[in-house]
Amino acid sequence: MLYSVRGKLLHTEQSFAVVECGGVGFRCQTTLNTLKSIKLGTEVTLYTYMNVREDAIELFGFATMTELECFKLLISVSGVGPKVGLAVLSMLTPEQTVMAIASNDSKTITRANGVGAKLAQRIILELKDKIKGITGGEGESFFEDSGAALMSSSNVSKAIEALSVLGYTTADVSPVLSTLDGSLPVEKLIAETLKRMGKK
Repeated sequence: MLYSVRGKLLHTEQSFAVVECGGVGFRCQTTLNTLKSIKLGTEVTLYTYMNVREDAIELFGFATMTELECFKLLISVSGVGPKVGLAVLSMLTPEQTVMAIASNDSKTITRANGVGAKLAQRIILELKDKIKGITGGEGESFFEDSGAALMSSSNVSKAIEALSVLGYTTADVSPVLSTLDGSLPVEKLIAETLKRMGKK
């Protein structure tokens, strides 16, 4: 199995990137988030996952190990194939995906192409207990200890629910909430989130 590919980025399209390694161009299917983080003509490293089927061998590449691990978790869910995994991670970052799962926010997950309400609920059901196992590039925890505490905080979940009533999705508020102390009262979490987002 290929662990990663490193070389010059030769070409990109909406759903894949071509990386030249030793004179060979590797076509890696990838996410919009990865495509936004790499630049044509520069040397890049993509962490890879190879999917072998009866009729095809597909290579998937991601700019970070975290995104790769999140992708592998998603496709472990019954009914979620690589195409849907890429769709979710094109719409949401790994952090936003994990926050949505932890807070039972199926609505945010359904923003991805090909993900209906039932499938989003299945993703949450099957992955809620597994998300703590995601690791980053150097083997560190996907979230630092403070982040893990935040993810398990019932106050944070309540704050997300309250903010959703105001029209905000988990993807909107998770970047802010992830920087706050999850032990704060729900009202303070909401107020500080709105304040930092520039809202009164």
